[in-house]
Amino acid sequence: MIKTNGMYEQETRANMKGGPGKVTLQHFFRKEEYGGQHIRVCAKLIIPPGAGIGLHEHAGEDEVYIVLKGKGRVTDDGKTAEITVGDSVLTGKGTSHAVECVGDETLEILALVVTY
Repeated sequence: MIKTNGMYEQETRANMKGGPGKVTLQHFFRKEEYGGQHIRVCAKLIIPPGAGIGLHEHAGEDEVYIVLKGKGRVTDDGKTAEITVGDSVLTGKGTSHAVECVGDETLEILALVVTY
């Protein structure tokens, strides 16, 4: 399956997981499009300045973030760090994480959630 830029389904969520502002998810592929059962999310997170995703747990799954654009702050398993282009985060196994855009430009993150 090939999808070209502009074909992706988008949804915007206000106060995602209790976080501030609105976050847009640009879904590269939906769960129903996979042959396997272990990928739940494959999307770009588009987080404008001041917005973010609140602290939430990943039980029974892992989530990978790869920063594509912008600057953010992530809390993962109680540790907080600045993230920027090229950085990656792996969270899961029952731990919690949150992310927010702290720069002047939109934070864009590739997010992949894999279930066990």
